[in-house]
Amino acid sequence: MARVLSKGAMAAAARWVRRQPPKVKAFLAVVAGMAALVLIRAVVRDHDNLFVAAEAVHALGISVLIYKLTKEKTCAGLSLKSQDLTALFLAVRLYCSFVMEYDIHTLLDTAALATTLWVIYMMRFRLKSSYMEDKDNFAIYYVVLPCAVLALLIHPSTSHNILNRICWAFCVYLEAVSVLPQLRLMQNTKIVEPFTSHYVFALGVARFLSCAHWVLQVLDTRGRLLTQLGYGLWPSMVLLAEIVQTFILADFCYYYIKSLVGGQLVLRLPSGVV
Repeated sequence: MARVLSKGAMAAAARWVRRQPPKVKAFLAVVAGMAALVLIRAVVRDHDNLFVAAEAVHALGISVLIYKLTKEKTCAGLSLKSQDLTALFLAVRLYCSFVMEYDIHTLLDTAALATTLWVIYMMRFRLKSSYMEDKDNFAIYYVVLPCAVLALLIHPSTSHNILNRICWAFCVYLEAVSVLPQLRLMQNTKIVEPFTSHYVFALGVARFLSCAHWVLQVLDTRGRLLTQLGYGLWPSMVLLAEIVQTFILADFCYYYIKSLVGGQLVLRLPSGVV
């Protein structure tokens, strides 16, 4: 009985949220995000663990993707353009990591880039017949060019070579929007099969944890972290990029959880989502 009432209450809440105008939905998303940050700050003692958790969730999402490609033998529902953008920002970030700050991120990015290139290979050659090229119609120059221009204008003010600093900024900006082609493809199909939805949801969770890590670091250091990144607009842009990554996927994650609670294996997206 309690479970039925709980499901009924959640369904009513979901219907209420769905009826709200975009501004109200955005406000509710901000409130939910702030509440989650407060909870995480209270529960997680070492906030560096959030970075580890973000990488673990991302790895889990990639594992789901590998399973889909190797066992299901299909790449239907996956955006090759998103994978291309991911490979691009990872390659640039890996270059920056080698020449600017060789650390654990270098190893993680190397593994992520290798996996992404394998996914691209599978989609372009081995599983090309199942690739939804007509649905994957997002023009990637809409994000690559603005990110490049923004990187030229706003980049770190460190002592590194100017080209390296611009590359660093470019990969930060591009990462924030690299998932847009995937969201466009799902918007075009309206129906998202389980493995793809699990993968995208994992990306959303990983990016939220990464964003939480950044925000809580700023709070813990009382803003000193931003000054360590340099001066001007760059520190704020880094934080903004993290927030943008999270909110781009917030709508999809809402419908994913709603579908999961409702016991639906196939996610159906209403018009206007993502």
